[in-house]
Amino acid sequence: MDGQRSFYDYRKPDEMWEQMMESLPEYPVSPKGGRPRAYLRDVADAIFYRLRTGCQWNAIPPEFAPGSTAHDYFQQWAELGIFGQLSNIAIETCDQLNGLDWQWQSVDGAVTKAPRGGEKTGTYPTDRGKLSTKRSVQTDATGIPIGLAVGGANVHDTKLLQETIEDCIDRAATEVQGWENMCLDKAYDSAAIRELIESVYGYTAHVRSRGEEKRELDRQSGERPRRWVAERTHGWLNRFQSILIRWDKKAQNHIAGLHLAFAYFVYSRLGVFG
Repeated sequence: MDGQRSFYDYRKPDEMWEQMMESLPEYPVSPKGGRPRAYLRDVADAIFYRLRTGCQWNAIPPEFAPGSTAHDYFQQWAELGIFGQLSNIAIETCDQLNGLDWQWQSVDGAVTKAPRGGEKTGTYPTDRGKLSTKRSVQTDATGIPIGLAVGGANVHDTKLLQETIEDCIDRAATEVQGWENMCLDKAYDSAAIRELIESVYGYTAHVRSRGEEKRELDRQSGERPRRWVAERTHGWLNRFQSILIRWDKKAQNHIAGLHLAFAYFVYSRLGVFG
């Protein structure tokens, strides 16, 4: 019907599936016969549908794949690091085609609800102590996600900063000559943080003090701090309902979903989807 979306609108784009398929392990056919393996493209579509809609596994439309089958494959692929590899491929492709802009990088954290709790969750004091999770994302100057760390909502942003930067360094497709500038908000305003990012990692620190942060509210329309791209990336990630509300108890599964969203975001920015 007009104005309503079909479940087929939530299928994984062909370009993403082709990249992901190259990373999947081989599944040999048993000589003894038996039930054939699930059609893996349908399984991948089921996983992507669940990421987009936030539905329970058993609520995935049967036109994709049984929810239990999709869940089993998702956990297996998360364990194998398939989604992290897909994210890396997308970032490398972006670097090769457009060139990542390393000059002005940003790190920012975001908190989302985690009603079921689990690994890397914690009580969030500003939300009546409800269980939540925090993700820390590092971006290049255009907002491409290049580093990630996850922790409980009660973990301060500064505690995740080093893990985020290390993840970015591990993922860098090419050796970066000078990490240039790092933009951070008032949550990172401390001498220890400046020492970390300048002396240990070689960035030039741009950390807003609490006074400067307040004055920024009076900026003229259209004038934004450079770190706004990281905030925009967080906002885009929250369009994926299973990221906006985390239902995965295993941190590994939650991170896998984030990597899958990263890949989709990067490929979308590259304009490779038909």
